Amino acid sequence: MAETIEEIATRIREMRELSKVTAEEMAEHLKVPLETYNCYEEGKMEIPASKLIEIGQRLEVDMNLLLTGEEPRMRIFTVTRKGEGIEVERRRQYRYQNLAGKFLSKRAEFFIVTIEPKKERPAAYSHPGQEFDYVLEGSLKFSIHDHEIVLNEGDSIFFDSSYRHAMEAQHDRPAKMLVVVM
Repeated sequence: MAETIEEIATRIREMRELSKVTAEEMAEHLKVPLETYNCYEEGKMEIPASKLIEIGQRLEVDMNLLLTGEEPRMRIFTVTRKGEGIEVERRRQYRYQNLAGKFLSKRAEFFIVTIEPKKERPAAYSHPGQEFDYVLEGSLKFSIHDHEIVLNEGDSIFFDSSYRHAMEAQHDRPAKMLVVVM
């Protein structure tokens, strides 16, 4: 199921208003300019998955509610069948599929991320916490804090995600990885 940026933006704005959090407070929490945050809420700018996690934390709601409008209900386990994860295109280069969206009170977010090859260098971003990435298919150049590391199928990296980082598919082929954000 793919949700549009506009649908997600509307849910975020409505939940923020219900929580009595101002746009200025949210922009400050996310460490983005107010103009950028307003573009998120207007559906004019793609919202990085890391920022969606932070928005959910500030509003005290699960990321699944932001993505789908549905509250997670599963407490003991949840199964996500192949191709049935909640799919959101956050940036043109990255496509995310949330693998545990229906589980209540997660301590981490789990994604399959597909990275399409691009001619231009991807923008780096950061978010609170830690991240584990495991390459399932292809090869990618991982940039973090002035380091560039090539990761191939079967390789993994664990890092402090408060440092700016970016991934770039190599050899003009998409790369796919399992990502765990904690």
